Amino acid sequence: MSAPLLLQFAELCETGDRAENQDALAHARHDNLACFVMSDGAGGHVGGEIASHLVVNAIVESFTQELSFSTRALQSYLDQAIAQVANGRRDERVADMSATVAVVLIDQDNACALWGHLGDTRIYFFRAGQPAQVTKDHSLVQQFVDAGYVQPDQARNHPQRSVLFAAIGPDGDNPPVVTPQAVSLAPGDAMLICTDGLWEWLSEQDMQYSLNDSDSAARWLAALQQMAADNSKSSVRQRDNFSAQAIWFLQPAARQES
Repeated sequence: MSAPLLLQFAELCETGDRAENQDALAHARHDNLACFVMSDGAGGHVGGEIASHLVVNAIVESFTQELSFSTRALQSYLDQAIAQVANGRRDERVADMSATVAVVLIDQDNACALWGHLGDTRIYFFRAGQPAQVTKDHSLVQQFVDAGYVQPDQARNHPQRSVLFAAIGPDGDNPPVVTPQAVSLAPGDAMLICTDGLWEWLSEQDMQYSLNDSDSAARWLAALQQMAADNSKSSVRQRDNFSAQAIWFLQPAARQES
């Protein structure tokens, strides 16, 4: 039996120019299974922060209790997050709260991953340094792109870029999207999970260049953060909360750092 694929990862969660941070992220690992989850909250002064933490805590707790890697398990973790936010919305003070979610499950023994999402927190997958956005935003601007009214490279600056049509919290017919089957991983692959506060300031070319120029997940994430800050300097827009998790997949013989 081959040795398990190793992980190297780094995380950041920053307030940006906002008064409070409504992003949340976490990870959990056990017996070569790993779960990475991120959420961007919305809904009033404290509602967004509550919603994002409910989502993240519910998924990590469900994963830790079950420690299972399957599409069914991932769906159940997301279902727990939906139930927790729905229960929290019974409090009239946060009745409008909602949150995005992006979650990645990794099976190091079998070198594969599953992911799910709802909203516009994105997951990017990199193979041979080439980026692919493997989630599709549940946003008004994405609908404009699909209809041909907006070019993909214009979406990051569109005035309605933050309008979502699906998230955890509001009633609706849009459940989280979950990968139907596991995706194989190989040494040299990488993943980036990030909220819109980061990706709206970065092109895929930025992501690719910084990845290929970095020698660790932490340095890659630091480079992305600096690029986003530089790209935002000429804008009059405030920087939103921004969060990211960078995950590298290494040869079993390589030394693990985290």
